[in-house]
Order: sequence, then C-alpha cells, then structure tokens
Amino acid sequence: MATKAATRPAFRCEECGLEVAKWVGRCPECQAWGTVAEAGVRSGLSVVAGPVSAPAQPIAQVPSQGARHRPTGEPEFDRVLGGGLVPGSVVLLAGEPGVGKSTLLISAAAKIAESGARCLVVTGEESAAQVRLRAGRINALADDLYLAAETELTALLGHVDAVKPDVLIVDSVQTIGSAEVDGSAGGVAQVRAVASTLIKIAKSRGLATLLVGHVTKDGAIAGPRTLEHLVDVVLSFEGDRHSRLRLIRTVKNRFGPADEVGCFDLRDDGIVGLSDPSGLFLAHSTAPVPGTCVTVTMEGRRALVTELQALVGGEQPSPRRASSGLDSQRVSMMLAVVERRLGPKLSKHEVYTSTVGGVRIAEPASDLALAIALCGAATDRPVRPGLVAVGEVGLAGEVRPVAALHARLAEAARLGFEAAIVPPHSGVTVAGLQVIEAADLRHAVHHALVTT
Repeated sequence: MATKAATRPAFRCEECGLEVAKWVGRCPECQAWGTVAEAGVRSGLSVVAGPVSAPAQPIAQVPSQGARHRPTGEPEFDRVLGGGLVPGSVVLLAGEPGVGKSTLLISAAAKIAESGARCLVVTGEESAAQVRLRAGRINALADDLYLAAETELTALLGHVDAVKPDVLIVDSVQTIGSAEVDGSAGGVAQVRAVASTLIKIAKSRGLATLLVGHVTKDGAIAGPRTLEHLVDVVLSFEGDRHSRLRLIRTVKNRFGPADEVGCFDLRDDGIVGLSDPSGLFLAHSTAPVPGTCVTVTMEGRRALVTELQALVGGEQPSPRRASSGLDSQRVSMMLAVVERRLGPKLSKHEVYTSTVGGVRIAEPASDLALAIALCGAATDRPVRPGLVAVGEVGLAGEVRPVAALHARLAEAARLGFEAAIVPPHSGVTVAGLQVIEAADLRHAVHHALVTT
C-alpha cells in the first residue's frame, strides 16, 4: 500500500518531458528556452510491489516470431526499415511539406494491400477525395486499402475497430487531436497524448503503424522530443523540391541498422525506388570537360558515384563564391589550399561549384575530387577519362585516408571506371581498377589532369 508523502508543485518541459522541482528558464535536459511550465501538483509516493502483466522468463525462451519483418513491396523502403514492417512497430516518417511523404506511403499501402494484408490510411490534412485522386494518378488502388479522413482521435480509433487493419497509416500525427487534452491539435500536449495512445494500440494489437510527422524550419521533427524516443523507427525524408531525387535516412531503428539510406525518383506518375541511383549523379558528355571530377560518397552504408563540377570565372574586384550541393566552408578551404599549394591564383576570380543530380555532399572524402576539379577549371585541363578521386585533403595539402574505401572503389569498378586516386598506404585492390596512391595534392593533380 502506498503512503502519501509531502506534496509539492511540479514543472515539466513541454519539449522533452523532463520534470523539475522548481521553475527554470532553460530546460537542463534539452537546453530549450521557455519550455518549462507548471504541470500541476506532484505527490511523492512510497511505492510497493504490485501485480505484473507477465512473468519474467529467460531471454532465450522469449518467442521472436512476432518481431519479424514483413516486406512492404517497396524494396528501397524496406531497406531503410531493416527488411519491412514489424507487427506492433511504430514508424515515424518526417519531412518537409511537398517532399513526397504522402505519395510514398499511399503507394506502399497499396502494395501492402495487394499482398493480402489489410491497410487503413487516416488522413487529417486532406479530404478523402483528394487522396483518392492522387492514388488513382499513381495507380495505388487496392481492394484491401481503406481510407478515412478524420482529425479526432476517438474517431480514428473507431475506424481501427471497424476495419481491423494489419497496417495503420496516420497522415499526420500533428493533425489529430483529442478532446480530453487541453490545447489545439499539433501542440506539444496533444501530440504526446495522440502518439502515446496510438503506440499503446499498436503494441497491444500487433498493429504496424506509420506516423507522418512535420518538421520545423530548422529541419527538426515538430512536437515533443519524447515522440522520437517512444516510437521504434524514425525516418527522415529529404529532397530538394527542384530535383527529382528523394532520400530516406534512418535516424533510429530498433529492428535493423540505423545508417541505411533509400533513394527514390519522384515522377509525375508516382515515386519509384532507385536500386542503382549513381546514374543520376553523373553528367553524360561526349568529350572531357575541364572543371569536372568524379568521386564516391557514402550515404549510410551505400556507395554513390557522384560528379563534382567547378567553374572559374574572370577577375572581379569583389569575386563571387557560390556552391550548390556542397558545404561552402569546405569549398572555401579547398580554394585556399589549391591556391597556396598548387599556384593557381583564385582569390580574385569568381568560383562556382556544384554537384550533379541535386545530391548533397558533406563528407570530407570529396575534398580530393573538389580540389582536382578546381585546379582543372583554373588551368583549363580536363580529368583523365574513367578516373575517380577519393580522399580528404588537409591544409598542408596532404591526402588523408577515408572510411569504407574498398566499398567505394568496388562501386566505381562496377560502373566501369578504370582508375582511382586514393590516399597513400591504403592497400586496397579491386579487380579491373587501377589504384593510384597519392601522398599529397600535387601528386594527385599530376596523375588526374590531362597534360596539354
């Protein structure tokens, strides 16, 4: 029996849910300002043991059949999920507006329904007629695919009881509200209550659930941070609205690897998974062009062959620097290294750098290819045909080793490249690929650029 102790006010962070004894302006857990508010009265209790839901048993005797993946029919989606959807799992898919979240999920829902499972899609952002038009345009119609437009949690649970689906999709969790919780739909308290209820239903009924989430202007998932801790899988849907390429990154996965990336092509007739997306990131020109160089980047555990381009313009009193798809700070650093270590005077010239296909590169392994492209553009010398360059470049001009070099070179060899410039002492050999080790940037440029 619990004995009542002293009663004192409690304050809770609306962002991460942390409770503190007194009010503070900044949450000590998530470091957010102005999110700590009084949460009522908290009673300190001395708790004694109570009944358990199920007896504990040796871990080897716990059955694992209920935690096996069921493919969705979208291979790239299954890749980031770890093999498919697990019964009772809750997946949070977050992304910017218009990136293609709803299109992907309605397409996956139709394929799940065609495989014999019953799927229910509850939309709170669009009418049922709007979703029906999109599904017809992308040929995502199936007999076991059910659709409902609701914004009230109790109505959503009523549809779940009536349809008894195997897979539930809620688009989106920020649009569903509960009359029993204060605040409007999308608020911190509402999102926490709705998500907790849906997670409880999913776990108790073995219902695979996918929740669509909004993002803030900073790219973070909107709502309380505890939402990401409660769900089993967190996926980030990325893509430039001016490009067809879409990427899904695994942020958290309790049922598989947390560093997978899925590639998709957003078309007029739907969204299609790309099992071999490297072709999107290569320019198809008939003759070598100065200022281009190919590298191999790692997106999670996936190697992608990508082309970098550089253009050096005329001299200007205030030269402009512009980059697309590349980290502007790394571009500035490579400009300084190329000018200081190799000689081309770039400080007074306009310089433009870009990636092909709209892919974004942030890893240092692309430094060597970027420096070669800049040097080629400055000296008007093209790169040798069939060559890739992989390596990090330091401020002293040295070429440093990078991770997963064998996987990068194997992907380059598979696509028909004949030579690769890599950091020294790598010891990597790939059949059909000439591996050239360069200790510094000067040696790399000497092997990469065509001699005039």
